[in-house]
Amino acid sequence: MLKSLLLFSAVAVSNGFVSPFPLAAPRQLHHSFVVSMAAEAVEEIEMDAEERMSKSVYSVKQNLLTIRTGRASANMLDRVEVDYYGAMTPLNQMASISVPSAQQLNVDPYDKSVIGDIERAILDSDVGLTPNNDGTLIRINIPALTEDRRKEMMKQCKAIGEEGKVAVRNIRRDCVDSIKKLEKNSEIGEDEAKDGLDAMQKLTDKSTKDIDEIVAKKEKEVSTV
Repeated sequence: MLKSLLLFSAVAVSNGFVSPFPLAAPRQLHHSFVVSMAAEAVEEIEMDAEERMSKSVYSVKQNLLTIRTGRASANMLDRVEVDYYGAMTPLNQMASISVPSAQQLNVDPYDKSVIGDIERAILDSDVGLTPNNDGTLIRINIPALTEDRRKEMMKQCKAIGEEGKVAVRNIRRDCVDSIKKLEKNSEIGEDEAKDGLDAMQKLTDKSTKDIDEIVAKKEKEVSTV
């Protein structure tokens, strides 16, 4: 692009054409081009970090839906996977899950021949529910949470939140390394690097705060009798 601009300038002058705009010196053009490219590189890293951190926050929110609160919800079985002919498959892709009452779930397999596998998968999962298999339909009664079970659910909430925060910190680390590498290779200056690192910290703080708020809300639901 710089060469094209210089070529245009040379041709214009040789033809006696005078631009209504002052032509920038080659050094000025080069400097502006480099600054623009540096800002763009840092901006791309920031956008990537923001997108990935948002996905981590969303993942925490979805995983917390599987933590039961004493009332039936189809989301309770979202993390249950079934060994379907050698492939681990999400239960909600293999069966219709309905909520006939506040204290019961019905699991209706699309393929009745694997109903036993579905039953075992629910038993082996960490949802703490006991399925009743009548051969065509699985019914799950949702018992009231005991105090010990509530404490266990609270621990699960914290663990899910911590997983999310670890993911956010890993994203921050990757992006910080990318920015420092650009600075080390003299592709960006010290000021651009500092601005990029500050942006990473702000994104990290915001995502961590979002996760803490989501977990706190879920913990309140679980602790409410």
